[in-house]
Amino acid sequence: MDEAIGAGIDHIVLVSSRTKPGLENYVTPDPAVVSKLRDLGRDETADRISRIGTDVRVSITYQDNPKGLGHAIGCAQKLVGDETFAVLLPDELRGDSSILKLLIDSSDATGSSAIELKRVPMDEVSAYGVVSVASGAPVDGPFEITDVVEKPKMEDAPSDLIILGRYVLNAQMFEELANLKPAPNGEFQLTDALLSQTKHTPVLGHLTTTERYDTGTPFGWLTAVIDIALRRNDVGPELSTWLQHRLG
Repeated sequence: MDEAIGAGIDHIVLVSSRTKPGLENYVTPDPAVVSKLRDLGRDETADRISRIGTDVRVSITYQDNPKGLGHAIGCAQKLVGDETFAVLLPDELRGDSSILKLLIDSSDATGSSAIELKRVPMDEVSAYGVVSVASGAPVDGPFEITDVVEKPKMEDAPSDLIILGRYVLNAQMFEELANLKPAPNGEFQLTDALLSQTKHTPVLGHLTTTERYDTGTPFGWLTAVIDIALRRNDVGPELSTWLQHRLG
């Protein structure tokens, strides 16, 4: 949420499951919690919680059946309306808002959807959506995307450019999603909708230089917690000292 707010987004739509009420509690300030924090002298945290829902509008919609990322995005259509919108996958954390700002600026300037890309070794591509791009683009992009393949085998991958978890999509993407046919596993894939859009309008890719944490794995989650904690003024110095002692 901080990343979205830092990029200038003023309405956040969370796509969740009714089995996860904790998310609703997180975005609904609890006066009792705020009061307790103030009693403990944690005014900065109390102020931060109190501002939830005032600095930015937060809405929640539900995906009752998990049918893939494309389906999840479609669940937010009524709340998004006919606006260009960003998609942030929550298991990927970023060090700042710079890549999201870049994608927003790109889409604003061109009217095209814009997505985050990264070059990886070829033996890693099978875990991601992979794109091919039009020839003649600068080595650092932006790239016009010509093909999208979801989790290909290494030998079938069209390039070493993978799609990461930040997208800015124009409103026409909802039409692409509505016309999608499910993949063999029954899911509706955003990559299929992106591929469909490339057939009649440009989709642009931008290489990321932003620090990224993949919390979708236990090790990724652990490294994110440690790295972010080390940057904090309240716990960082103590944690750094403990780690040096523990590893020394």
